[in-house]
Amino acid sequence: MKKLYIVQKNQDFEKILNEGKCEKNKSYVIYSLENKLPYDRFGISVSKKLGNAVFRNKYKRKIRSIIDNYKKNYINKKDYIIILRRGAIEKTYQELRDDFFNLITKV
Repeated sequence: MKKLYIVQKNQDFEKILNEGKCEKNKSYVIYSLENKLPYDRFGISVSKKLGNAVFRNKYKRKIRSIIDNYKKNYINKKDYIIILRRGAIEKTYQELRDDFFNLITKV
C-alpha cells in the first residue's frame, strides 16, 4: 500500500473516530468518513492488549494485503480506520478477508 493511501496524521485519526460512521463484527471495527480526495485512505490499529510488536505487525501486514487485493471493489472516496478485535486472532486469512469484505460493503 502506498503512503498516499494511508491516514498518517493523529488529527485525521481523531476526526474519523469522532465524526465517522462505525460498523462492527467479531473481527473488526471500521470507522468511515467522507474525504475530499479522489481516492480512499486507510488507517490500521492493533491494540497492545492483543500481543507484542511482532504479532501486531503481522496482523497489520495481513490487513494491508487484504486492502490491496480488494481495493478496486470499494472505491468511494472515504477515509477508513480499521481496528482489529480479539475475535480475529484465531481466524485464518480467508476468514479475515471475508469478514473484512462483508463489513466494508456495509460501510
